[in-house]
Amino acid sequence: MTTASWLQAPARPATVPLGERLLAGGQGDLASLLDRFPPRPAEKTWAATRQPREQLLGRLLGPPFRMGNNQSQANRKAGASQLLAWLESLPGETWQERWAASGAEEAADWRDLPARWIKGGHQAADDRGPEVSRLGTGMILLVTGDVLRPGLPFLLTSTSRHLAAEMARTRDPEGFARLESLCDTVPDGPVATRAFRRITAIMAAKGGLVADITAGDCLEALHLVNSMFDRTSDRNPYFYQLMHATGAFPADAPASMRTSLSPGQLTAGQMIDRYDIACRPVRDLLVDYLRERQPSVDYDTLRNLAQRLGSVFWRDLELHRPGIDSLHLAPDAAEWKQRTMTTTVAGEKQRRATGLEVLTVVRAFYLDIAEWALEDPARWGPWAAPCPVRGDELSRRKELSQRKARMDQRTRERLPVLPALVASADAQRRASRECLEAAAAAEPGQAFTAGGQTLRRSVLAIGSRNVRIWADDPGTGQRRDLTLEEHRGFWAWAVVEVLRHTGIRAEELTELSHHSLVQYSVPSTGELIPLLHIAPSKTDQERLLVVSPELADVLSAVISRIRDQSGAVPLVISFDAHEKTWNPPMPLLLQRRLGTENRPIGTDAVRDLLNSALAHAGLTDVSGRPLTFQPHDFRRLFITDAVMNGMPPHIAQLVVGHRDVNTTMGYKAVYPEEVINGHRAFFTRRRAARPGEEYRTPSDEEWEEFLGHFERRKVALGECGRAYSSPCIHEHSCIRCPLLRVEPGQRQRLAEIRDNLTARIAEALREGWLGEAEGLKVSLAAAEAKLVQVDGLVARRREAVSLGMPAFPDIAGRTSSSAKEPE
Repeated sequence: MTTASWLQAPARPATVPLGERLLAGGQGDLASLLDRFPPRPAEKTWAATRQPREQLLGRLLGPPFRMGNNQSQANRKAGASQLLAWLESLPGETWQERWAASGAEEAADWRDLPARWIKGGHQAADDRGPEVSRLGTGMILLVTGDVLRPGLPFLLTSTSRHLAAEMARTRDPEGFARLESLCDTVPDGPVATRAFRRITAIMAAKGGLVADITAGDCLEALHLVNSMFDRTSDRNPYFYQLMHATGAFPADAPASMRTSLSPGQLTAGQMIDRYDIACRPVRDLLVDYLRERQPSVDYDTLRNLAQRLGSVFWRDLELHRPGIDSLHLAPDAAEWKQRTMTTTVAGEKQRRATGLEVLTVVRAFYLDIAEWALEDPARWGPWAAPCPVRGDELSRRKELSQRKARMDQRTRERLPVLPALVASADAQRRASRECLEAAAAAEPGQAFTAGGQTLRRSVLAIGSRNVRIWADDPGTGQRRDLTLEEHRGFWAWAVVEVLRHTGIRAEELTELSHHSLVQYSVPSTGELIPLLHIAPSKTDQERLLVVSPELADVLSAVISRIRDQSGAVPLVISFDAHEKTWNPPMPLLLQRRLGTENRPIGTDAVRDLLNSALAHAGLTDVSGRPLTFQPHDFRRLFITDAVMNGMPPHIAQLVVGHRDVNTTMGYKAVYPEEVINGHRAFFTRRRAARPGEEYRTPSDEEWEEFLGHFERRKVALGECGRAYSSPCIHEHSCIRCPLLRVEPGQRQRLAEIRDNLTARIAEALREGWLGEAEGLKVSLAAAEAKLVQVDGLVARRREAVSLGMPAFPDIAGRTSSSAKEPE
């Protein structure tokens, strides 16, 4: 090792208060965990730090610390000797006491202190000779040899992969090998490397092996990284998860820090306090109002109420009218409403999309206080005031019409290209899987061909964990992560297929579990029908969907992919982003393996997967720009396609889980609104004209009679078209009846009847039965007429009529030559 980890000290991050690092709920959870699992105290002295200098160097320069390279060994010896000589000049009885007395951990760069001592106190900041450059390698030797145990904050900012590698080589090879084996799904990248550095820092500060690290040690380190670092990647708690997977922690220790450090629910007071409201009485009023509304709304709605009342409404008034302390806004209402309805984008004022929603919230706020003042005058009476928002100001007819037009246009653009997207997603899934399988069968450096392209499996660096399979493209020189491509290809296909076959919301998609698959047995036949149970989400209504064969294939592929070695679907803990709460462990269908645990695939990942599928499909809109899809677009496409293919709107309403059929009709983008309203008005008028007796619930006898009527209409030649409860006016002489609908397949039977009638007429004339002959002639004429009708029907079905090409006249009224009849 020619370059040491501490030759160039990284910039020390500014200390950030812990309260700004941990969101609501996180700080309290971490503090309670630290109380339950206290860290090991830092020892003052131990055997290695009390060793004399000669004995210490003899131990550190021999196995297992000895380097294979002579030059590296010489650099280490020189660096360690310089550091020990510098430490001997400081007060203290042990090497650890002298290190603590040096103040090096508080310096911007600890090497400046021993460097100045070596140069006699005259070294400049940029004047470091080769002797000084060895200080880093010497420091690694003293730390791995357990001579010095720097403080954990110092190690968390300075520890690098070189110290981790030396700890794994010299102090605890078996422990680090165990950690390596647990990283079966994490590539040798920043996540795993940073986790090993955190574990190394704990070992260096506390002493001992990997197995000696306690849950409290990891929690203490996590507390420090949350208070010291600003970037999310630097505060990644994966090192805790990795240590927990070794089995060294108690059974009651949490398996993951996600549930302890994730943002939780804010109280009503915390929501309002985010906006720094100056008037304390109004602040308390808003808090009390939110508390009153909290039992009847979900957390996401409560948070929106707090933002619109606390920030857009009252904080805006305080900024423009300092000192305001009353809800009476007669002079200020017009200005505030104007600011609410507009926003400034690129220096231009535009209409705010959520302006009417803010006005609605403010109007409800005033009216609620006025109503509550009647029930509790002492609390709410002093705040009752005229509402500054009139009811006629909340008309959203124009806005809803414009939104309906935009959504219908999105549906009309995306419905025709949906088959192309489905085909592209399936092709990408198959191609990525074929490419990954071919690469897995090839040796590193060997070329392989899959999916019509030739790639070469990448040769990774020595010691890299081959968790993912990489391949180099000889044509572009680009290195591709085939494992990630296969992952994206499969889940993008699964998301597209499930959304288009079910029309469920994105939140409902992420909540599908193995328990969602149920079956129903038809009582009369015993047939088993697979059903998909949709958990309550937006409308708090659960529902069951019939699983089509295509959807069953998709769900089967998903379950086969996520099963563990025992054949069970793993349980995962998901986070409800709307309620800011953790759900109990569930066998969710959308999950992936990350590190040592299974993680759910959330709504943001679903959108990324859709974007990935669209990128491969290359779909564009009429202007040539890339066509975008949102998960909710599939819901509109599903409803439109279902109604177009004959599903009644009220059934579609139940399938998609709408409370009102008008909402379902609003999703459908086939016919204009006038046609829908006119058709529904026709039904209303027709029902009003008919007696109400016809709309009562029929009895079992009436229902059986109704069904039997249709059975009794079937005759040998076809079907009788007489109305329900009407008698046969021809006394069952069906040949003469104009309501008889002859099936084309019964033409031969009808021809036989005609021939029989002809023979009977001849017999009647021969025997002199003139009356019988007249009646038979009427039946013969009717039979021949029906034969002509059947022959005409068959002929029309066989003929193909050419409609020609449409021709459009130009301005002068002449027909365009480009629209002539094709030859």
